[in-house]
Amino acid sequence: MNISIIAFTDRGRELSRRIGAHLPEDTVNLYAKAEGFLPYSSLRDFAQRAMAEDDAVIFVGATGIAVRAIAPFVRRKDLDPAVLVIDENGRFVISLLSGHIGGANRLAQRLAQQLHAIPVVTTATDGRGVFAADQWAAEHRCTVRNLRAIQQISGALLEGESVGLHSDFPITGTLPEGVVLDTRENGIGISIYQGENNPFPHTLWLTPQIVHVGVGCRRNTSPEKLVTWAREQLQALQIDPRAVASVASIDLKQDEPAVHRLAEQWQVPVVFYTAQQLEQVQGAFPPSDFVRRTTGTDNVCQRAAAKAAGNGTCLLEKTAQDGMTISMYCEDWRTAF
Repeated sequence: MNISIIAFTDRGRELSRRIGAHLPEDTVNLYAKAEGFLPYSSLRDFAQRAMAEDDAVIFVGATGIAVRAIAPFVRRKDLDPAVLVIDENGRFVISLLSGHIGGANRLAQRLAQQLHAIPVVTTATDGRGVFAADQWAAEHRCTVRNLRAIQQISGALLEGESVGLHSDFPITGTLPEGVVLDTRENGIGISIYQGENNPFPHTLWLTPQIVHVGVGCRRNTSPEKLVTWAREQLQALQIDPRAVASVASIDLKQDEPAVHRLAEQWQVPVVFYTAQQLEQVQGAFPPSDFVRRTTGTDNVCQRAAAKAAGNGTCLLEKTAQDGMTISMYCEDWRTAF
């Protein structure tokens, strides 16, 4: 996670250093108007950048300061970062914004334990120990397709009603209390596909980000051409674009603008493999002598997709058009509780 921490007093700055030390696996930037900290021109400028770029923002100070700072830059549940407030004495860790999808509740609980503080989490599902589908989604790499349905599902569970579950993937573990595999008025659907009939009258759709797209192309292929064609292939399979986890290719294409543009289109990382790495991928792949002479492996797109997905399941075998190739693989994912 990219985390920005801002403090306003001597005591707050000391605490911000302690907080940063408790987050060794994250990229933490400490802001303050003091030597040894990153500078900022104004609180508004800090908040505008942090709310757009960071995964989490922590204010060490008063809640009112944080509320006024972030208010102009709050967008949507699925876009806002986690926002926390910690008083300068380190007594309370408040989950202020994006408690579930952004992970503010989890981060607040974690920091409170490490700082020996009191976590302040006000979401109703957490307060009453009720299953929160949006939090589960965030923890399991799922995107919420229809945000408004979260309230419907959470409301039903809070009223003591059961909600249904439909998943295209194997279900492991014990279902949360209130979640059943029977038909209900409200329910949760988990799929990488669009256009499915709703399994429940009111369905909250979750899309796991587990589809890896392998590509190859001639040198200087038009980025727009590759993006348009790749989107058409995804649409033909009725795969939700939010299911895409990465774009993969051979390292010979590291400087190919079209490949990078495709990854930018879906806002996912692009990964490159050497010919030797691709050759070691297990499976049956349509070979090409020309591709082997050119790249050192007999198949780029399908081998790259399979490797990125950990082999997984093939959704689209090597498909070619106008010097472009594409393949798609899905990870062997589970609906785990």
